[in-house]
Amino acid sequence: MMDLEFDQEVLDANFIKRAKLVEVEGVPFHSNTTENWGRLWAFAARPDDLLICTYPKAGTTWIQEIVDMVQQGGDLQKCTRAPTHKRMPFIDLFLPKPLTSGLEDAEVMPSPCTIKTHLQIQLLPPSFWEQNCKVIYVARNAKDNAMSYFHFYRMNQGLPEPGNWDQFLEEYLVGKVAWGSWFDHVCGWWEAKDRHPVLYLFYEDIKKDPAREIQKVAQFLGIELTEPVLKRIVQHTTFESMKANPMANYSSIPSSIMDQAVSPFMRKGAVGNWKEHFTVAQSERLDEVCARKLGGTGLTFCTEL
Repeated sequence: MMDLEFDQEVLDANFIKRAKLVEVEGVPFHSNTTENWGRLWAFAARPDDLLICTYPKAGTTWIQEIVDMVQQGGDLQKCTRAPTHKRMPFIDLFLPKPLTSGLEDAEVMPSPCTIKTHLQIQLLPPSFWEQNCKVIYVARNAKDNAMSYFHFYRMNQGLPEPGNWDQFLEEYLVGKVAWGSWFDHVCGWWEAKDRHPVLYLFYEDIKKDPAREIQKVAQFLGIELTEPVLKRIVQHTTFESMKANPMANYSSIPSSIMDQAVSPFMRKGAVGNWKEHFTVAQSERLDEVCARKLGGTGLTFCTEL
């Protein structure tokens, strides 16, 4: 998310400001992203690039750590070589100078490169399709996703003020949050899996049977895992291990950007935590919207384990 090798004075309290969102083709983004849209759209993907895509707060860092562990053969030392955002650059996030953007990091990273994005499918730079790049997509049920995103909005100083939970949920349901509609996102990538090399995974499945889902990742990448390596990856990527891992928990990011005193970057990592926050009316409303927008797609979600 940022280059930490610069004078700390640039990160005073006024450096990162709560932003207003600006739309690209109806999808809201941070203004820094829209200002750099031409550069992002022109990104030149390479055939051996691997793309990790999620809607925000759908297990992005989790699948990044899983993928890195698979790629490194379960070597824990190699997976601590750098923070997540440096190992796998986030191409659609642009921060003010002198911070380097994920796009810049990706452009100079040697092949093979693993890249992160939250982009809806129609906004993905065309070079990824032209080069037939493999994509790993993770989807999370809308109730837990919305709650997690609300808390992320609260602690992320670069996103707009979320208001209270009721207000945020209304914005979420109509797609007026950063990276747009959850419904459009999960449905667009679900449809794409039949036309492109997309491994579509579910957060809840990884939680329920991590060994099985990690094996799916390895097979998709053409990598064989021995039983001891698989067990090591499962253990290393539990929520408790990830939360305590400074290379994965974003603790290196200054509080002027992410204030983990407001809400931890890794907060609960649970399936069903939404029940502690949703009213009955809110739950029923989201169920109705899901039934309407996901109906006929074959896409179903588990909201509790």
